[in-house]
Amino acid sequence: MEVWGIANKDKDLYINEQIRAKEVMVIGPNGEQLGIKNIKDALTLANYAGFDLVLISPNQAPPVAKILDYGTYKYELAKKAKEAKKKQKTVEVRE
Repeated sequence: MEVWGIANKDKDLYINEQIRAKEVMVIGPNGEQLGIKNIKDALTLANYAGFDLVLISPNQAPPVAKILDYGTYKYELAKKAKEAKKKQKTVEVRE
């Protein structure tokens, strides 16, 4: 179990209300740093922008959260994993 929130099924990515840190470093939807905000302000910014707040790096001090569309982010991660698996070379050892 992680320190910052309740683990979900998607590789321990915490989104919105699952984030339990008091303060997070917020990265905006365009990649700009918005600074250290308390979690309520960060959630308000994400809701105002129409996106989700996703905890990217929970082990930093303070944790880093990014405002982005979670569905698109999850799709891109799956696509990258599929490409990496496709390019993976398997080695067979003959006995």
